[in-house]
Amino acid sequence: MSASTGAGPAICPTLLYRDAGAAIALLTEGFGFTRVAVYEDGAGVVQHAELAYGNGVVMLGSAGRGGVFARAMADAGPTGVYVAVDDVDAHHRRAAAYGVEILMPPTDQDYGARDYLARDPEGNVWSFGSYVPATAG
Repeated sequence: MSASTGAGPAICPTLLYRDAGAAIALLTEGFGFTRVAVYEDGAGVVQHAELAYGNGVVMLGSAGRGGVFARAMADAGPTGVYVAVDDVDAHHRRAAAYGVEILMPPTDQDYGARDYLARDPEGNVWSFGSYVPATAG
């Protein structure tokens, strides 16, 4: 798939988790992502996973497996990911019902958007809102 064909997202956040299985459960059950692919080794360790939301994808895997990416990420801090959603309040209710740590409830912003902030168990901050960034083109 080529980034120039528009067949898929050109930018995908990529995260490593100490417990990738728990992260997949939180993202699918708590945030409503769809499981696209999950590849595990013989011991059930998540090597690579792709979860979709709308036309976006987040890729994740298990930390501590070695390799160039894992070494590069070893001292990286948590990341922040923004996801545009159709109904911020309904999305927030789902996440809160799942037990997600909510950092900021749905809030109207001065620039016209509505969003909320949550943190996953490994410290990554997730923002869900009504703002849809434009792309050049």
